[in-house]
Amino acid sequence: MLTNRIPVLRAEKGWTQKQLADLLGVTRQTVISIEKNKYKPSLLMGFRIAALFEKDINEVFQYQLEEDDR
Repeated sequence: MLTNRIPVLRAEKGWTQKQLADLLGVTRQTVISIEKNKYKPSLLMGFRIAALFEKDINEVFQYQLEEDDR
C-alpha cells in the first residue's frame, strides 16, 4: 500500500490543494486523489512532489508490502 504525507507537508508550506495542483500542472481533483491514496502518481510525479517540498521521496511517500504483493 502506498501512503503519503502530502496533506501535512502542504499545510506546513501553507499551500492549498489548488496551489499545489498549479505548481504540479495537474487539477485540484488529482491532488485530492493522491492525498487520499485513491490515485498513485507516476514515479516522475512523485519525485516532482518531493522536490517541491524539498524532501526525499521517502519522506513524502511510504510503501508497505501487502500479502497480495508477496
